[in-house]
Amino acid sequence: MDKELSNYHLLLADEEATEALANQLAESIFPDLSTGYEPDLSNFDGARIYLQGDLGAGKTTFARAFLRALGVTGRIKSPTYTLLESYNVSRLYLYHFDFYRFSDSDEWQEAGFEEQLFDQAVVLVEWSEKANEQLPPPDLYLKLIYQDEGREAVLSAISDKGKQWLNNLNSQTKA
Repeated sequence: MDKELSNYHLLLADEEATEALANQLAESIFPDLSTGYEPDLSNFDGARIYLQGDLGAGKTTFARAFLRALGVTGRIKSPTYTLLESYNVSRLYLYHFDFYRFSDSDEWQEAGFEEQLFDQAVVLVEWSEKANEQLPPPDLYLKLIYQDEGREAVLSAISDKGKQWLNNLNSQTKA
């Protein structure tokens, strides 16, 4: 058996590669997506993914593609000004946060976001570092780093669920 992954590095040549990674990660969390079936939520206890990287590195591109892979249709707006965009696909709740505009690490709590961060939902947070250590820990960090014309994606699993997702992702990319 392969060693359990805690970190995964991938070179993303362009926007399409970023979108492909988002689709693959969605499928590694919800394997039923590849069969066209609705995700099995019977044992789902939430997913928190924190996205990091410089401005323009591809965080929102990744988030949009990830949300589309989970079944969100229509316009997917960036939450840069609204701070939160929420979606519901069947029984699955999806929350996309952007803390870029925060100047104080307490602002996310003052805005009343605690409930969504602890829900049994899929939670994507851009600029999580602006909330310091006050956020609940993620299952997975995704850091996008400029690399020549493309980006390097560094995925770091924090929870056992995150490790399982990385192992699933690794299996998909080897197939």
